[in-house]
Amino acid sequence: MALIARAVVRGALKRTRFDNRIAEWVTGGKPVAIEHAAGAVIYWIVMLFVAVAVFQVLDLPLVAEPLNALLSQLASFVPQLAGAAILLLVAWIVATVLRKVVSGALRAMQIDKRLGGGEGGPTEGMSLAASLGEAVYWLVFLLFLPAVLGALALEGILQPVQSLIDELLGFLPNLLGAGLILAVGWFVANLVRRIVTNLLLSFGADRLANRVGLGQALGTMRLSGLVGLVVYILILLPVLVAALNALALDAVTAPASAMLGSILNIIPALFGVVVLLAIAYFIGRVVAELVTNVLVGAGFDNILVTLGLAQTVREGTRPSTVVGALILVTLMLFASIEAAGMLGFGVLAELVSRFLVLGGQVVLGLIIFGIGLFLANVAENAVRASTTRQTDLLALATRVSIIVLAGAMGLRQMGLANEIITLAFGLMLGAIAVAAALAFGLGARDVAGRTIEGWAKSLKGE
Repeated sequence: MALIARAVVRGALKRTRFDNRIAEWVTGGKPVAIEHAAGAVIYWIVMLFVAVAVFQVLDLPLVAEPLNALLSQLASFVPQLAGAAILLLVAWIVATVLRKVVSGALRAMQIDKRLGGGEGGPTEGMSLAASLGEAVYWLVFLLFLPAVLGALALEGILQPVQSLIDELLGFLPNLLGAGLILAVGWFVANLVRRIVTNLLLSFGADRLANRVGLGQALGTMRLSGLVGLVVYILILLPVLVAALNALALDAVTAPASAMLGSILNIIPALFGVVVLLAIAYFIGRVVAELVTNVLVGAGFDNILVTLGLAQTVREGTRPSTVVGALILVTLMLFASIEAAGMLGFGVLAELVSRFLVLGGQVVLGLIIFGIGLFLANVAENAVRASTTRQTDLLALATRVSIIVLAGAMGLRQMGLANEIITLAFGLMLGAIAVAAALAFGLGARDVAGRTIEGWAKSLKGE
């Protein structure tokens, strides 16, 4: 009878996959041949009944009574086990049906393509529709778990599981609300993004960006697409805040909501900064081109030839273009100072302002040095045009003296080691004066005596 019962149980279990599914669920997906184990259990249960009968025939009540009590408990547990098995069967049927319904509905909606998952889905090996179907499948089993544990009269396990499911069911409305808010927000943000992108494209924003030089800065991205992306993000940020608040998880949502709130508060200032920098760039380009054209018409590009620096500058570089670029950079630096102040970056604004002041000092020093070069050339040409003897030596001395003086003034204006420059210039002038005095008083003493004697006679004659 035990062998027959074992064979019947094994044959019945081989014809169904339900037991194997439960076994794979318990073992984490590993295949388990449950038919042999179940057949062995039935076999030994039958043999246990036989053992009780044998001990009773042998009149051994001390051995038969414990075994009989065990069989009585097993017999009383059979209806509970049958009820749990029926509940698991119902749960499996419901879960299987819901999984097919959810997966089929999501595939019909083409949710994978809409979210960019493609055929393989957003995750490797399983599409989003299949993943959600599996989630619904195991959620049904989780909901049936308290009933199964109650049918088995496992109160010690039932209470924590019931508490867990109650909390989960209480949290589901918050989760569904957050998901609904995200879905609606994403749909609206995507719709507005497409509308804004198409409107800007139809108004010629991309062509305007290419005209003002923004096309190269943006690279492969178009201005209309960039603005649409910014609008998309601006709409999604408050949606994320609302979704986090809907979850009602203060420990998680409070910091995230505070962070997103700070981002939302800075968005108006950031928008103002972008507008300010764009206007400054546009005005700077206009002013730079205007100044460049004026300088070209005034012959400013010949200034390097006038100063004698034409050979030190790379061919093709025009001074007027350099001046226009400096004007554009200066205006953008002024706009950057104001933009940093609008964003609350006081240290950055102070740093840029100091850099701008230093740049102004450097430019003014270069202008002083350029004027010195111009005056040195004029003085050198004037000395060479005179009929004085040693004109070459005097012209060189005049040129070097003016350049040294202009260089010292320019470096001092730049603020580069003022004390060293002042000391070096003073020592150089003193050395020249001492050298001249020594040369005139000692090296040319006879000439100096005759010269002074002539000066004295001329004074007496007057």
